Amino acid sequence: MTREHTADGGTELGRFLRARRARVTPAEAGLAVGSGVRRTPGLRREELATLAGISIDYYTRLERGKETRPSPSVVDALARPCAWRTTSTSICAASRRAPPAAPPNPRPPRHGRCAPA
Repeated sequence: MTREHTADGGTELGRFLRARRARVTPAEAGLAVGSGVRRTPGLRREELATLAGISIDYYTRLERGKETRPSPSVVDALARPCAWRTTSTSICAASRRAPPAAPPNPRPPRHGRCAPA
């Protein structure tokens, strides 16, 4: 998985997480099914984050591509409520192997000033 944003404004990791979250119903995740119409197919972000034991804010950042390298424990925590198979978990784990960002360029030398004589 790459860390780059795609043409639709998301990341591969974000699209993967949204697709997997949409496939799991609240009943499959062990949640009580309320009455009324759900606007979201599958689990809501806050439901998945709560089941995984991570903050809703962090999960949202993962899905939106603002965080792109979840730790192995976060991947495992997300995999449990979604009942991901090994292949799905390995796809998500690939995001952790993305190359680190290049170090910042050093400050260019300042010209035009002379040291005192």
